[in-house]
Amino acid sequence: MKLIIPMAGRGTRVRPHSHTTPKPLLPVAGTMIVERIVETFARTLDRTITEIVYILGPDFGQNIKDTLKEMSERHDATATFKVQETALGTAHAVACAGDSLNGEVIIVFADTIFDSKDSVSVEDADSVIWLKEVEDPSRFGVAVHDGDTITDFVEKPSEPISNLAIIGVYYFKKGEDLNKEIQYLIDNDVTGHGNEYQLTDALDRLLKDDKVFKKATVDEWLDCGTLPAWLDTTAEILEKEQHSFGKFENTTIHEPVYIGKNVEIRNSEIGPFASIENGTVIENSTVKKSIIQSNATIKNSSLKRSTVGNFAEADGVSGEIHIGDHSVVHQQK
Repeated sequence: MKLIIPMAGRGTRVRPHSHTTPKPLLPVAGTMIVERIVETFARTLDRTITEIVYILGPDFGQNIKDTLKEMSERHDATATFKVQETALGTAHAVACAGDSLNGEVIIVFADTIFDSKDSVSVEDADSVIWLKEVEDPSRFGVAVHDGDTITDFVEKPSEPISNLAIIGVYYFKKGEDLNKEIQYLIDNDVTGHGNEYQLTDALDRLLKDDKVFKKATVDEWLDCGTLPAWLDTTAEILEKEQHSFGKFENTTIHEPVYIGKNVEIRNSEIGPFASIENGTVIENSTVKKSIIQSNATIKNSSLKRSTVGNFAEADGVSGEIHIGDHSVVHQQK
């Protein structure tokens, strides 16, 4: 079965980090967002993913493809790359999968991390839509259901017709059926919100063609679409997971934390809710509720709710900062 991941967007709300790294490749406690999605499917789905189709932007470099290829191989899947030249909506993004959109496919928009304690079966369904119960359904597209069968889709309902939000994860027994309906939207210029081609319109056409839609619900649906959301989701994951780490010179660790490989920490206070990626050096500093990416250097600083990019340097900084890869911030003395 193929897993199709549209990820051509630039992730403007997580800048400066998305200037160099696509949002789905950002780490959450040592594991990329996109890899956490793959791991969830491996744990909960009654199918094996053998190919992952990544729909990238036209300016994504070879280093990004190499990272995704290595990740796919870690999960015994081949990697295929497609390009979305222009962002014209969710349905258009899926259509960019081209000839890969056939047979059994799962489509996931990699803006969120989700999880479920229950396994998911896709038997006896033309499509399965993953849903999460929410307090304010008027902010989301929702699914109306009768038991396990979905009977309708409503975008941001003004009336409380359903509290099960569509989280952006979809299974289709025949990807070519979905492709046909998306092509209808494009050929007939059927657009929705933002004058873009919306996947929910294609789903609605499939539903009216008497396709059987089933629902699958998730226990967790965690947003990573903004800097505060990335920090909050990392904190929730840290609280749920157990991470081991060694001892560090004259340093106090307040769990939960994640500390990667080859990290050096001296004369510092770390945590709670700090995620420190591989190869980072921290000296004479306090780091709380923050994400420090790989090979960064933090000295003489007190950081809280901060995000620091790969190979970045912060010296003498206090409070909240957000600096991208290879940036240098030194407080003048």
